[in-house]
Amino acid sequence: MTRHRFSNLMLVLGLLFIYLPMVLLVIYSFNASRLVTVWGGWSIKWYVGLLDNSQLMGAVMRSLEIALYTAVTAVALGTMAAFVLTRIPNFRGRTLFGGLVTAPLVMPEVITGLSLLLLFVAMAQLIGWPEQRGIATIWIAHTTFCSAYVAVVVMARLRELDQSIEEAAMDLGARPWKVFFLITMPMIAPSLAAGGMLSFALSLDDLVLASFVSGPGSTTLPMEIFSAVRLGVKPEINAVASLILLVVSLATFIAWYFGRRADKRRARAMRQAMDEAAVQNWGSGQSTPVAVPPSAHS
Repeated sequence: MTRHRFSNLMLVLGLLFIYLPMVLLVIYSFNASRLVTVWGGWSIKWYVGLLDNSQLMGAVMRSLEIALYTAVTAVALGTMAAFVLTRIPNFRGRTLFGGLVTAPLVMPEVITGLSLLLLFVAMAQLIGWPEQRGIATIWIAHTTFCSAYVAVVVMARLRELDQSIEEAAMDLGARPWKVFFLITMPMIAPSLAAGGMLSFALSLDDLVLASFVSGPGSTTLPMEIFSAVRLGVKPEINAVASLILLVVSLATFIAWYFGRRADKRRARAMRQAMDEAAVQNWGSGQSTPVAVPPSAHS
């Protein structure tokens, strides 16, 4: 009993440690005072002032654009890498390729950012591209980093799939590309969605890589917030962070809601199929086995 209470206490303290700063952030985003640490009453003027802060809003839109591009390309590249590592048994360089794919997971971001910076500088000297670092270079850096996460997530899902379904489709005459898009893709769709959301969040949150490979006029939201916080936290930053928390919370709730509806539909369909099978067996004179719970044997 004492251990149970201690576990509950540690759980509550852990949740408070994580979520209490977010609650305080949202509350102080409605602070009327310009001083963040001094409460001056309730006001929404900082949310209204975001519309006039073109620099901060530009950084937000730029970060969202880069995160969207990164999520799409990382899912595509990570899925292809995962498919090669799990479905091509005769691939001689599998160990080396797998190590290269997962290297960004354990590589310090400072090393990755510095190496990409040197790469872009060398490419600009050799072929003249990129002329200047900006959105494209940040996108490439984030894609390199996020593809590893997508590959790991998709590989875990591909290893769990029953390949007999795909083999049966190919035995019936379906081409490999058709099997992939009509059978494999729907079965790994949850992992693709998870990898896409993870890539979007990692790209939106990244500061180190963007600091190395960005250029003039390509400041992302984390870079803007970091440079502003060094001079003191501004109320506009609290408002932007609160809006991001709101969007993330709504997206999480929507994903949970539709996932729960899908689970209920799947359970209802399975129950209906079992009922129909039981009716057919009863009509044909066959006895339907009834599962006896383990407690009935004791």
